[in-house]
Amino acid sequence: MKTQPARKPRPGHTSRAATTVSPARLAAFDILRRVENEGAFASTLLATLDDAMRIDDRALCQELVLGVLRRRLWLDRVIEYFSGRSIESLDMPVLLALRLGLYQLRCLSRVPASAAVNESVNLMHVARVRSAASFVNAVLRRATREPDYDPAANIGDPIQRIVIETSHPVWLIERWARLLGIAETESFARANNERSPVAFRLTARAVKSERVLVELREAGAALEPSQLVPEAWRIKGAGEVLQKLSGQGLIYVQDEASQLVAHALGAQAGERVIDVCAAPGSKTTHIAALTPQLMIVAGDLHQHRLQTLRRLASSQGATAIHLVTQDAAHGLPFADGSFDRVLVDAPCTGTGTLRHNPEIRWRITAEDIIELAARQKLILFNAARLVRRGGCLVYSSCSVEPEENESVVQAFLEENSGFEPLRLQWRKPDYAADLNAPLPTSAGAVRTWPHKHDVDGFFIAAFTKV
Repeated sequence: MKTQPARKPRPGHTSRAATTVSPARLAAFDILRRVENEGAFASTLLATLDDAMRIDDRALCQELVLGVLRRRLWLDRVIEYFSGRSIESLDMPVLLALRLGLYQLRCLSRVPASAAVNESVNLMHVARVRSAASFVNAVLRRATREPDYDPAANIGDPIQRIVIETSHPVWLIERWARLLGIAETESFARANNERSPVAFRLTARAVKSERVLVELREAGAALEPSQLVPEAWRIKGAGEVLQKLSGQGLIYVQDEASQLVAHALGAQAGERVIDVCAAPGSKTTHIAALTPQLMIVAGDLHQHRLQTLRRLASSQGATAIHLVTQDAAHGLPFADGSFDRVLVDAPCTGTGTLRHNPEIRWRITAEDIIELAARQKLILFNAARLVRRGGCLVYSSCSVEPEENESVVQAFLEENSGFEPLRLQWRKPDYAADLNAPLPTSAGAVRTWPHKHDVDGFFIAAFTKV
């Protein structure tokens, strides 16, 4: 079913069919196309949606994009069954329209089947592949007639069943099964496909400001204090007000596990702090919000990413951040022992963030884990040189892979006798209920998991220079 590549409509031109496709579906189709064709990240594109888009359309667009990416393999197996064709034989616009339509039919109970089918068909007109419209219609109509078909239903092998049911690559499921066992791997993989709770913190511009929380509650938001992190909140509802306050730099949406990192660093007033892999700046600006009386250096390899950090810091009122372009894997332009606290939030595979970034599972390889672990060790070794005697070094990643976490820590301690591990004393909020699993590991680091704590998978370890 190969067709000519999709072309964008000419400026100022809108086809008649385009008027029958909702803004949410048009935006979702375009984002998914860019994820597939350009290697873009869905979370980045979703964050730049037109501010004029209605809040319900933005929500539907996000649900469609993330849902299709999370369930991609399962959807593709269903499409192959109903179409009688291999996925490889389908042109990308056709495949994306089928994924979108099928996801709505099978996973969104509030979307009428007629809307899911008709708008997917109309997307073929928008994408200038009209010849595929009848094919898309036939496949989705058959899906409505056979609503119970499940490609994983009769798979006996537990690994292959989890692969299809949860839409993960075989090598990842096999890897996690060796590390965690089948049962926990299945729980983890299923959790990767669930919606993440929306969590936020107050910024340096609004820290300790009750007005922000009052405004959210008055707008109908359901606010719940985080069970993991002091001064963090989960929120449901009041999307327009949440968006407005975020735009004003008063709140910042950030996963709770990510927020743990700044607390683990524990910076004190008057200290010198460096975040050596800082961009895009979520943790740097959090450090600034927790302790305003700091001198903070934020370094990153890429100048354009530092400019993103600059804009974020400015919007949040984090004025004490100084930006430096640097390659931490090849050395850092500072004297030995020049900082009280050093943070290495290392570049990693991101396997703990698959709920937010589902496309990562299809992009990383086993070789990436090995290559990134080697880079992480270099960065940590170079960053350690900057810590003063008695100072603190924190290493974190949003990967769940031991090679990127415990193995990095072990190699560091074996070759740096001047450092000792610190047991992180996680301070459970006074109001927190009992958790399904404790955060500290037996070695004194902290680990979080989507299936255990309903947050991203993070690893945090700390050391002191003796």
